Amino acid sequence: MREPIQIKGKSKVGNLDGALASINDHCSVMFGGFGGIGNPPTIINGLLEKGVKNLTLIGNDAGFPNIGIGKLVSQGRAKKLIVSHIGSNPIAGKLMLEDKLKVEFSPQGTLAERIRAGGVGIAGILTDIGVGSMVEQGKQKTIINEQEYLIETALTADVSIVYAKKADTFGNLIYETSARNTNPLVAMAGSYTIAEVEEIVEVGELDPEAIITPGVYVDLVIQSKGIDWKWAWE
Repeated sequence: MREPIQIKGKSKVGNLDGALASINDHCSVMFGGFGGIGNPPTIINGLLEKGVKNLTLIGNDAGFPNIGIGKLVSQGRAKKLIVSHIGSNPIAGKLMLEDKLKVEFSPQGTLAERIRAGGVGIAGILTDIGVGSMVEQGKQKTIINEQEYLIETALTADVSIVYAKKADTFGNLIYETSARNTNPLVAMAGSYTIAEVEEIVEVGELDPEAIITPGVYVDLVIQSKGIDWKWAWE
């Protein structure tokens, strides 16, 4: 049997205090998750306790009022959302209508590609989704082979927060079933990426074929204190 590759270097395992130190007022924070599933609850609860405000939150949706990222939105900690929808969180809609929260909507597939583009260093993507509709307002367009496309800019953030099933001390990540959703893309697109995980193991203990996010994208790994979203979908 082949011996596991040994990676030398400082462990990326830290604690919640270290994670929270990197997120302050006015930060842009990109989060993994879909309808709450895959949101990192320990980090989100920590941000609530820290009192961070005026955040720009970038992710698939606004969650639910009392689950995942929805807690930050519902308590007015965000000044802007960049999401595909807010329908699962009526408080987000209320804040938007009261002009207390700016919301930039992006079609779900387009949003995912904008995040992926940010992660791999591409300035933007071309898409025909939204051409001829209100989606194209204020956006640049181009024509390729007589087809008109919108130029959608890439998305990055000061900090990305993701949730994973397992990590090793180098930051390689394995996700659990549908909780994988947008987390792999989000992990690539932050200037600083924090992974909250259920289990932390030593380098070499993870099956290399099961690793989804390479540790090169991850700056800090913390132990999760437990999820608050699984019960909502049972």
